[in-house]
Amino acid sequence: MNAGLAPATHGSKPLHAADRRRHQRVSVSILGRFMLEDRHEYPCQVIDMSPGGMAMITPVSGRVGERVIAYLDHLSRVEGEIARLIDGGFAVELRNTPRKRDKIANILTWLANRDELNLPEDRRHDRFVPKNPITKIVLPDGSEHVCRIVDVSLSGAALATDIVPEMGDSIALGKMRARVVRQIEGGIAVEFAAIQNRELLEHHITSPNSNGS
Repeated sequence: MNAGLAPATHGSKPLHAADRRRHQRVSVSILGRFMLEDRHEYPCQVIDMSPGGMAMITPVSGRVGERVIAYLDHLSRVEGEIARLIDGGFAVELRNTPRKRDKIANILTWLANRDELNLPEDRRHDRFVPKNPITKIVLPDGSEHVCRIVDVSLSGAALATDIVPEMGDSIALGKMRARVVRQIEGGIAVEFAAIQNRELLEHHITSPNSNGS
């Protein structure tokens, strides 16, 4: 479904030029939540995106020109105005700072390259067990839960926990943001919002206040 938008950019083609990255669209499947001007919150799925706009599948429709604020996996907060209605949702013209547009372009490039590899999350990078495997997760409702890191890589982690969030939920793992990608025996698997630096990874995923008690 392209919803009448500009052709998507597929594969691992980088979005280098600033004047092009504002217009190139990438086919994605990014989950999140959004608010219209009535302040009611709804789930959404972004089906294609560029640093300047996105197409969203939504359970409700707004009106052209209405302000939209969305909180998306990988991207955190974005905002803009409804540019036009599409089948099952609407297209948004994003209103973000140049720095935010650059961040969106970088993440879209990463998502396109990641999907081009067509590898499962636990095969993209070597996994290891951190020195301190005890940490905590914070769910979208703000509740905190101590858990154990089974293993971790630069792109994701396996967590031993009795808590079972919804697939696609954005959670905090220590100081990092992650997305729940599947259930595993005795816990969950999560994927980080961006590829991490190994030197900082263990420090970021281990909560200083988690001691396993």
